[in-house]
Amino acid sequence: MNAETLVMEARGLVKRYGHVTALDGCDFDLRANEILAVIGDNGAGKSSLIKALSGALIPDTGEMWLDGQRVHFHCPLDARCAGIETVYQELAVAPALSIAENLFLGRELRRPGLLGAALRMLDKQRMHDESMQQLQQLGVALGSMRQTVETLSGGQRQAVAVARSAHFARHVVIMDEPTAALGVRESGMVVDLIRRVRDRGLAVVLISHNMPLVFSLADRIHVARLGKRVAVLDPSLVTMSDAVAVMTGAIDAPVTSRPTPP
Repeated sequence: MNAETLVMEARGLVKRYGHVTALDGCDFDLRANEILAVIGDNGAGKSSLIKALSGALIPDTGEMWLDGQRVHFHCPLDARCAGIETVYQELAVAPALSIAENLFLGRELRRPGLLGAALRMLDKQRMHDESMQQLQQLGVALGSMRQTVETLSGGQRQAVAVARSAHFARHVVIMDEPTAALGVRESGMVVDLIRRVRDRGLAVVLISHNMPLVFSLADRIHVARLGKRVAVLDPSLVTMSDAVAVMTGAIDAPVTSRPTPP
């Protein structure tokens, strides 16, 4: 797939809560095989945008496309079925379950034949084997897939959540503050993992307040302010100070975008 191909896009997204406007005609473009960072001050509309893209929020008006096809998400399950996975800041892992059980949480594999169809028995060996293969492909070493997640470090738990999303995503992985509350070493592990997810052919949306992280990872930077996209920056051409200035409205920068598809 060409790097200029748009995997996902949105035009004119609006979401109001009474007198409060969370999204005010927001546009969005995500290219194939890129890491797109989304930055903005509190109240800029980042969370509302990501919720709209992941199906957790239904915009009042506006349109979205996935691989050139118009989409309407009414719930997160719709987005997941379309191949969009989200890793939330509050890790959606079950600490008492094993690594393999967490990777297939909510999408457990059943045993073939009557045992799975009638008795609903789980195929634990297949889930174990596929989990091990997935983590190996992403370069994550966690030992036994039967180890409970509660015994893992914060960075290792994040790796499990990211690996689960990468396993099921077909188009996009959205990551909300993936290194929050992690130490330097664990953050570095997650950063390497995010790059490997992108290198496997998935587009990644990264929401972060960590500007060094943004500039080390992002191919482009979507800047949100007051519910709109005010700029798309090339991190190789601007400084962190410039990005913060655009984010706060101290300076203006051009928006690079594609026209709305027919």
